[in-house]
Amino acid sequence: MATILYAEDDADMRRFFEKALEKAGHNVIACSDGERALRALKFADGAFDLLLTDIMMPGLDGIELAKQAETLSPGIKVMFITGFAAVAMSDERASEQTVLSKPVHLRQLVDEVDRLIAA
Repeated sequence: MATILYAEDDADMRRFFEKALEKAGHNVIACSDGERALRALKFADGAFDLLLTDIMMPGLDGIELAKQAETLSPGIKVMFITGFAAVAMSDERASEQTVLSKPVHLRQLVDEVDRLIAA
């Protein structure tokens, strides 16, 4: 079981993936944007095992959130989810991480999270 910080601006997708990850045994803190996720990271004192974030969000995007997460919580694992895979792959930071393209099947999401946590 991992503690996951999940940042996603699409409310329906956020609730759907949050429930799927919880059903798979993970503890999930879901945030509606990058700023809220960053605040959660600042107060978590290294409690998160994984940052799961959409790349394209208003305000603080997922790439910048991941950069700040790694500073605040060294060793945190990062996984991106995006509907804009071409944009993600052109960003050097995202291309070094696991990137899932929307639409993502629940089994694929859970399997990738489990694989990354186990690594």
